[in-house]
Amino acid sequence: MSSYRLSKCAILAFLLFSYMNSSKFLKALGPGILFASTCIGVSHLVQSTRAGALYGFAFLGAIIMANVFKYPFFEFASRYTGSTGKSIINGYAKEGKWVLILYLLITVPSMFTVTAAVTFVTSGLSSTLFGFTLPYNGWSALILGFCISVLAIGRYKILDNLLKVVGVVLVLTTITAFITVLINGRAPQAPDFIAAEPLSIAGIIFLIALMGWMPTAVDISTWTSLWAEAKIKTSGHRPTMKETLADFNLGYWVSAVLALCFLTLGTYVMYGTGQTFVNSAGGFAGQLIDMFTSSIGQWSYWLISIAAFSAMFSTTITVIDGYARAIQRTTFLLTNTDPKRTESKSAYVFWALLVGIGGYFVVAQFLNNLKQLVDFATIISFVIALPAAYLNYHTIFSNQVPLEDQPKKGMKYLAQAGMVFLGLFTLLFFVVKLNPSWLENILSF
Repeated sequence: MSSYRLSKCAILAFLLFSYMNSSKFLKALGPGILFASTCIGVSHLVQSTRAGALYGFAFLGAIIMANVFKYPFFEFASRYTGSTGKSIINGYAKEGKWVLILYLLITVPSMFTVTAAVTFVTSGLSSTLFGFTLPYNGWSALILGFCISVLAIGRYKILDNLLKVVGVVLVLTTITAFITVLINGRAPQAPDFIAAEPLSIAGIIFLIALMGWMPTAVDISTWTSLWAEAKIKTSGHRPTMKETLADFNLGYWVSAVLALCFLTLGTYVMYGTGQTFVNSAGGFAGQLIDMFTSSIGQWSYWLISIAAFSAMFSTTITVIDGYARAIQRTTFLLTNTDPKRTESKSAYVFWALLVGIGGYFVVAQFLNNLKQLVDFATIISFVIALPAAYLNYHTIFSNQVPLEDQPKKGMKYLAQAGMVFLGLFTLLFFVVKLNPSWLENILSF
């Protein structure tokens, strides 16, 4: 690698370190990194890269819009915890049991498919990295079992420390590959290349799947507030609103920038070359690693392999932890009548096991169809995004949150625009699925 590229990476690392290296910020730092680790998985490594490989930069605006229009609903969850010290799920409970029940109804349908999708991709990277001959459902069982064991032992503390290291390695690796492909330029196009049409039935369905997890599913916004609450308990430090939002914004916008980096990698390395991603987890993993090494250099093979595996492993473990925490808290608030009773660790382990087992059975149904599983999971997430967004909007503007801690008018208007955005694309999805000929007639003009 040239000294020029090394110096740019060194400057970036120094700036990131300097930003993080304030004692107050470090005490609050953690939930935002867990959030970024959740985002930088299937939505980035798989969907953003596929978008670039299939459609070039055609969906660049869609990725930017999804990140901008979804932002308020994730920010509201962190803001609620910054104001009250409690998870926004506790806020749902104060608004009435119907809110908790609605949250449960929109969470359970996606819980197993999301877990399965991230585990399946991780199993492919595991097979490529470690080279063991093992079926993907075998790898999935090992990964899920290991994640549940780690969480049962250490819960937040181990998760927090592990992902800080993984996050920095992944960010620097991705940005290095991004800068390198910009310097090297695009791969030459095949003479018989025919571009995929983004304004087609297939293109629109892929677009909705892409935005479903961009940067991630809206319904898991509750996780950031659960992690922020856990951080307060483990560190003994109650962050200010400014510190809470600074931590969240770091994770959110780093993940947004990296989504554009992966889109660029897919566009520069694969778009127009005639190559397409294969439909098996192991084959996709090999292509993904080759894409990075062809940009940076073969010397980086092990670095890229470890970074990609770490990214997906971190996503898997945070997904299991997030769902286990969220379902545990929701069911506890729905069923508990004793104000002195507290949540038990055994209940957390039970829900983590249930999430893992359910995810494994879904993986077993899609062993030869990675793309279908990923698109299925991401589309479900997009369809339930609007009600999830409304719950956060309803709660943050309730009388639970002091006026000085509520979002300003500009953020309120952005949230309203975001709900319109989610509603319109959800409607479009159902139109495409129920009456595709109507849309085909419109697109043919």
